[in-house]
Amino acid sequence: MHRFSRSRSQASTDPARAITPSVILRHSLLELLLTLLLLFGVTTIVRWVVGPSPISSAIPSFEVQLLIVGVAVGVLLCGLIVSPLGRVSGGHINPAITLTMWRFRVFPGVSVVPYILAQLAGSLLGVLAARAVWGPVTDNPPVSDASLSPAPGWSSWAVFPAEAASMAVIVLLVGWFLSVPRLAPLMPAVIGLLVGLGIALLGPITGGCINPARQFGPALVSGHLGFLWVYLLAPMAGALLATALHRRLARQPVLTHRLCGTHADGSPLR
Repeated sequence: MHRFSRSRSQASTDPARAITPSVILRHSLLELLLTLLLLFGVTTIVRWVVGPSPISSAIPSFEVQLLIVGVAVGVLLCGLIVSPLGRVSGGHINPAITLTMWRFRVFPGVSVVPYILAQLAGSLLGVLAARAVWGPVTDNPPVSDASLSPAPGWSSWAVFPAEAASMAVIVLLVGWFLSVPRLAPLMPAVIGLLVGLGIALLGPITGGCINPARQFGPALVSGHLGFLWVYLLAPMAGALLATALHRRLARQPVLTHRLCGTHADGSPLR
């Protein structure tokens, strides 16, 4: 019995297990749909909490509005990770997380590019869907299709290390939680909390992106491309640095690429 359980665990964490073109396509399409839902939700939240609405009128403080946006987006992201779609694909919804899982050696390299392309496409489609539903108000300030920008006076080279460091903290915590079976089930809530805090605390300063897909669609649709390269590359750089540090210092390997904290077959980590 012990031998069978061990072999099943090893098989379910093997990044090369059952990787076929059809599986890659199916899981990538799920990531596209998850990212579409995230960006549709983000744009909708920004439209009603920051844009002209009874909610924004009742909350004149921009900092309080950002806090509400952060809480709402964190809850939404947590829900997407633990949803049936997220449990199948892994619920990355973030190119930097996909890169992280590959560097942790629990995600197949052949799936990295399809996942990232799907996430970026989902970002664009999610913003376009929100614009179709909510109309021109999403394209005008202060909504601007939920695009991000740093505070006045912040240059690209100041935003880059801040965004990279933020992503690095998230990656280190992901690596720690997903290497300890009793902590792994908490990962969705931790991700939601960290992203929510990032929006609330970093939003007024760097924009609080921490996800290349978060800015890709909004920047393309709104035409605000000035800092796009920073928001695309900084989280990826932070992810690479953090995975290198984790692999050097960690005593236990990461056990799964699924942020819900299970094996590929849905069984809990042991």
